[in-house]
Amino acid sequence: MKKQLGLCLIGAFLVACGGSQNTQESEAKETVATETNSMKGKQLIVASDCLSCHKEQEKLVGPAYADVAKKYDNTPENISMLAVKIIKGGKGVWGEVPMAAHPQINQQDAEEMVKYIFTLK
Repeated sequence: MKKQLGLCLIGAFLVACGGSQNTQESEAKETVATETNSMKGKQLIVASDCLSCHKEQEKLVGPAYADVAKKYDNTPENISMLAVKIIKGGKGVWGEVPMAAHPQINQQDAEEMVKYIFTLK
């Protein structure tokens, strides 16, 4: 009886440890995917004209990307809303200087750009 109980405890411990490893592997894969996606967003920003008005950590003509990341929660709704602002432009949230529209950028790419900006928080 004691042997059976001991074997059950060892088995439970091994299953628990194995589950932790799977969780760690899943988290690592998710981190790599997030970093890959955010790098795509950075590449899209660099390839656009965004850096003529914005910097990552300092205000230029428009707000610093880090300030944008601090102002908005990283939610799907805000990602979509900010992507639309990139595409359509905007005025008034950060002052009187309007942000130019970027109709050549599609919604998916604009969202990748916003996801990168949120990594700068």
